[in-house]
Amino acid sequence: MTHLVTRKLHALIDYPVALGLIAAPFLLGIGMDNAIAFTLSIATGIAALLMTAMTDHEAGLLPVLSYRAHLAIDGLVGASFVMAPLVFGFVGIDLAYYLIVGATVLAVVAAHKEDDVPVAHPAE
Repeated sequence: MTHLVTRKLHALIDYPVALGLIAAPFLLGIGMDNAIAFTLSIATGIAALLMTAMTDHEAGLLPVLSYRAHLAIDGLVGASFVMAPLVFGFVGIDLAYYLIVGATVLAVVAAHKEDDVPVAHPAE
């Protein structure tokens, strides 16, 4: 896979994506048939806002979380979103939304430029 997503680009899209996760249930009708689908998107969006603000990248406001940890959490979120329809029985728009968002998050993590992720060095 081509590594197109830089650290700076990731930082720029994090806040809009988090806000999108919060707004999507209202705008798209996510969770009308399953309250978990509604709540999971909003809760994930709120957590993503906090995580982005706390990440040590260009958009971090209180950088206490490493960018590498941020990427790992993004990967877990993507996998969780892909699995959510199976676990919670999502159908229709809820199924499509979680599969598309989860696959997109996994693709963004996979498309990351390796040399853009700082490597932790042991204390000297």
